[in-house]
Order: sequence, then C-alpha cells, then structure tokens
Amino acid sequence: QVQLVESGGGLVQAGDSLRLSCAASGGTFSFYAMGWFRQARGKEREPVATISRSGGRTYYVDSVKGRFTISRDNAKNTLNLQMNSLKPEDTAVYYCAAAEGWTSFSSNKNDYAYWGQGTQVTVSS
Repeated sequence: QVQLVESGGGLVQAGDSLRLSCAASGGTFSFYAMGWFRQARGKEREPVATISRSGGRTYYVDSVKGRFTISRDNAKNTLNLQMNSLKPEDTAVYYCAAAEGWTSFSSNKNDYAYWGQGTQVTVSS
C-alpha cells in the first residue's frame, strides 16, 4: 500500500507561482496512475490534474489549463504540480492521490484509493 506526503503549499499573491510535490513510499510508484485534487471550503473535492503511470497522458480541469503542469519522476517516486499565474479561486487544500492498481489513467476521484493528508494553498488578491 502506497503512502503519500504532500509539500509545497503556502500563502501567495495572485499571479505568483507555487510548486507542489508528493513523495510516495511503500509501493511501486510506477504502478499507479496519479493525480492532484483540491477541495475549497464548502465545495466538493475536484480533480485538478492527473497523469498516467508512464506520464504519457495527462488531464487538466479547464480552469487550470495553460497555468498548471503535472509531472512525475518514477525513479524518485515523486509527483509534482507546477502552478503558475495563481488566482484567488485556486485557494484550496490540495491532495495527492494514487489510483487503484487496475486504473492506468483516470480523472475520476472515485478511482483513487490512496490519499495524502493535503497541503493548503491560499492565493490572496
């Protein structure tokens, strides 16, 4: 079973950049499709960006296309999310997640079985 630990959140101003990282342990990282999800106060958790096992396929929610980039390093067991041109509406708790083994790629949060503890991203206007 894989364990996930996020880092890199913080308080920034609109227009700034942040890079989130997720360190995975306890499993074979390359076996898992991975994703970043976020949950703003009072809202449901939504997918932000997901990536296939090899990194060859990616998905982005429309609101972050062109601003965020998801990447993974299977040799280092890490997942990253580069966030540029941040907006106040990006404020949320961001979660790293790993999908069940039979899922090679998915943007559906119900396919994700393993979750990190979350990291807060706050963007001030």
